[in-house]
Amino acid sequence: MRTARFTLDPAFTVGTVDPRLFGSFVEHLGRCVYTGVFEPGHPAADADGIRGDVLDLVRELGVTAVRYPGGNFVSGYRWEDSVGPVEERPRRLDLAWRSTETNRFGLSEFISFLRKIGPQAEPMMALNLGTRGVAEALQLQEYANHPGGTALSDLRVEHGDKDPFGIRLWCLGNEMDGPWQTGHKTAAEYGRIAAETARAMRQIDPGVQLVACGSSGRSMPTFAEWEATVLQETYDLVDHISLHAYYEPLDGDVDSFLASAVDMETFIEDVVATCDHVGARLKSRKKINLSFDEWNVWYMSRTQEQVSALDWPEAPRLLEDSYSVTDAVVLGSLLIALLRHADRVTVACLAQLVNVIAPIMTEPGGPAWRQTTFFPFAQASRYGRGEVLDVRVDSPTYATAKYGEADLLHATAVRGEDGAVTVFAVNRSRTGPLPLDVALNGLGLTSVVEHSVLADADPDARNTLDEPERVVPHAAEGTTLDGGRLTAVLEPLSWNVIRLA
Repeated sequence: MRTARFTLDPAFTVGTVDPRLFGSFVEHLGRCVYTGVFEPGHPAADADGIRGDVLDLVRELGVTAVRYPGGNFVSGYRWEDSVGPVEERPRRLDLAWRSTETNRFGLSEFISFLRKIGPQAEPMMALNLGTRGVAEALQLQEYANHPGGTALSDLRVEHGDKDPFGIRLWCLGNEMDGPWQTGHKTAAEYGRIAAETARAMRQIDPGVQLVACGSSGRSMPTFAEWEATVLQETYDLVDHISLHAYYEPLDGDVDSFLASAVDMETFIEDVVATCDHVGARLKSRKKINLSFDEWNVWYMSRTQEQVSALDWPEAPRLLEDSYSVTDAVVLGSLLIALLRHADRVTVACLAQLVNVIAPIMTEPGGPAWRQTTFFPFAQASRYGRGEVLDVRVDSPTYATAKYGEADLLHATAVRGEDGAVTVFAVNRSRTGPLPLDVALNGLGLTSVVEHSVLADADPDARNTLDEPERVVPHAAEGTTLDGGRLTAVLEPLSWNVIRLA
């Protein structure tokens, strides 16, 4: 096998990683909330019903911004239902997931959950621009953020939350380009209401940070035209535009699945090009950043049948994908794609946090455990802080049906404030190891601190309720750093974290 190579030099960088790149997503969907993060009566639950075992895993995962309460759910969301005395909150039909929402867990409970995670966890609040509009957005902003002395801020205090929630980051709706979305709109219709909402919210708080809805996927027939139309209306009013992407192996095509990040990187670059084209047309020096606020491996082809069979249950088991080693390697590659574009992708949310296509699983009344996908995210969040170095790989390739020739090596590197460098690398080969040779210029590195690998002889191995630690990262052997040259052998179908100091 030919050796894969690249060079690292501190003179050539991509950008600084925004901590929000390691965000996640809590939607009122399936068991993400109920029996996920929130289960009163569980042996590990605190007085507020938050599961302590889940909190521990969320802290270990290292999530930052957490998007809430949807997702498709938000387009039927009435924020007023989710505040005040729990016993007085109404039960509602959730059209998005054919479920019944009890509202036992609401806005105050969500903010409390984030505060228990720690100061690194900030709310990313999604607004309903499907069935509601400007007035309701302003009411929620006032309730959540105004210190006091108005009807809505005083109502929050009356509900037991003296301190404002301090929500800085807001999504102006969700997937409004999608015909499946309650209140779906054309780009012109959405651009108008997004601009009106943004303008009004900035009257309350000029420093509010806003995300406009981009396309729900690169395959949408209106892709790029949608972004251009929306940004024509909102360019000077918003800070980010959103991207959503999910990947799964279709028709048994694992080789294309392993190269999913090829599509993600193209998606990012296309949206950047569209944003900059609109900026140029408007003669604006402002740059719109990207919020990749839904991304993951999701076996979506199974979902429609699951949802259509529901008859308005509470917190049904939905989208509870069990992730294999192969899925974890793909997820790691998607993380690499995000880091490689850290100059423009400044928010990203792994969808979702618990039970629903999630890195953390729980059993009602029982344990919580880490899925295979937990490990790449936790390691990237821990070691992927700092300056992304520009990585241009010279790699052997392989043939894929969807993306043509793809590199076997997918890699990036991040230099921390202390000068240490972490290389994140995926070997996409299912059949053989991949030799790696990295030239290090001007970095002053002398040793390999760790080479952690997630791989398994069984690519379908996964962690389950019965075997929660079947798959865990292990140490690689033979990785060396000598004379400014890093050499390693990447196991077949593997996610690798190589820490250098």
